[in-house]
Amino acid sequence: MRNMLYMLIAVLLLSCKSKNGKEIDLPFYNEETFTAEWIEENDSRYDKIHTISDFEFVNQEGEIITNKTFDGKVYVANFFFTMCPTVCPKMEANLSMVQDEFKDNSQVKILSHTVMPWADSVARLKEYAQQNEINSQQWHLVTGEQEEIYKMGRLAYFADEGFGKGVTDLDDFLHTENIVLIDQKRRIRGIYNGTLKLEMRRMMEDIRYLIE
Repeated sequence: MRNMLYMLIAVLLLSCKSKNGKEIDLPFYNEETFTAEWIEENDSRYDKIHTISDFEFVNQEGEIITNKTFDGKVYVANFFFTMCPTVCPKMEANLSMVQDEFKDNSQVKILSHTVMPWADSVARLKEYAQQNEINSQQWHLVTGEQEEIYKMGRLAYFADEGFGKGVTDLDDFLHTENIVLIDQKRRIRGIYNGTLKLEMRRMMEDIRYLIE
C-alpha cells in the first residue's frame, strides 16, 4: 500500500505545474510518516525543516566518513547487511544502476550502513565492495557502533516503517527496503522502495532535479 502511495505521488508530481509553468519542486519530509510538505523559503517553517544529524562511521577503505563528507552533495542512504540473502542483493543491484548513471558526477554519492556491524567489519565490507564492483570514491559502505547506526536509521532517516508505531523499539533489528534521498543541505527529499527498478528510475530523475 505504501509503495502504491509513493508511485501515485510521483505521478502527481510529474503532472503538476506551478503558475509560471515550471514543475513543482520536490517536497520535504520532516517525520516518520513521510508526509510530503512543500515549503517555500519565505515560509516560517523553512528554517525548521528536518535535517540529517551529525554522524561518524568507517567505510570499506577504513576511512572516517562524517556528515561533512557529503557537504554540498546529493546522496542516497540505505541500510543493509552483507549476509542478507533476499532484499539486500536487489537493493545492491539497483543502487549499482545509480552508481553507473552518476559515475562521472562527484556531486552524487551513495551511503550504505550495515545493520550488522558485529559481523560486517571493514575487511568484510571491502570484500563485499570488490565482489559487487562498488566504487569507494562514490559509494561508501559504513560500519560503526550499532546504537549509532540504528539511531541514524530511525531518528535521522526515518528508514524503518515500523518505528514510531508502537511495534518497534530503537534497539530492535533494523532492516528496511527504503532508500532515502538527501539534498545538498542534508534534508530528506524522497523515499523509495530499493527493490524496484521503477523506483530507482524515479529516484535518478529526482537526483537530476536536485543537481541541476
